[in-house]
Amino acid sequence: MLATSDERHLSTAETAAALGVTARALRLYEQRGLVRPARTQAGWRAYGPDALARLHQILTLKRFGLSLAAIGELLHGRLSGLDTVLALQEEALAERHAAAERGLALVRAARKRLAAGGSLSLDELATLTRETAMTKTETPEWANDMQKISDKYFSPSERDAIKARASTFDPQAGAMEWEKLIAETKALVGTDPAAPAAQAVAKRWRELSRMKGAVDEKEAVKIRAVWQEALADPKLSPKLPFDKAVWDFVAEAGKHLPK
Repeated sequence: MLATSDERHLSTAETAAALGVTARALRLYEQRGLVRPARTQAGWRAYGPDALARLHQILTLKRFGLSLAAIGELLHGRLSGLDTVLALQEEALAERHAAAERGLALVRAARKRLAAGGSLSLDELATLTRETAMTKTETPEWANDMQKISDKYFSPSERDAIKARASTFDPQAGAMEWEKLIAETKALVGTDPAAPAAQAVAKRWRELSRMKGAVDEKEAVKIRAVWQEALADPKLSPKLPFDKAVWDFVAEAGKHLPK
């Protein structure tokens, strides 16, 4: 258990706001047995120092690209201590020394205090998590142009609804999956779209484009329309991560997939 002089407890909404995650993500972590918030007399969830420390571990390991299942195995094994996770985190931050200087300072200060028998307040744990465990990604230039097209098809409320349903979809992991999938698809362009290899990439395109189930069929149709318009734009299409040949290949391969 994490010793602390700060015995405050935060509600689900306060915890989500402090760490920059969603309430849905917190509930998912609880359902997976990764974190166990306390309960008030009225039955409301309350996140204290131990829960905040565990959430820091979860988000740190997610940044390393681990699945929730793998995180569960690690947290119940050799990575059960906060200091151990901080040590792994320090190694990762050291690889990005220039960009992570502030994060390294925060992590090292936290480890020093824990080693000396001190404690971290809820605010300090929240700051530590935001600055070092959460992923900050840069938006590619073409994404801004795509957003303008998307605004013609999706209302703000529709975008918010998709975002809420996709709260557990890791953007960084998703970007890596897309990069790998696009590269594999480019290598298959010109081959038989009915072949097993083509079927496999088409299936993965369908899953990723729907954010692993966060996007329904009606929304998927709109997303396809956004990409079709973007690919038809002579100024925008050269900036996109794939060209129309890739798009057409996936569309043809998709015709052979079960509806």
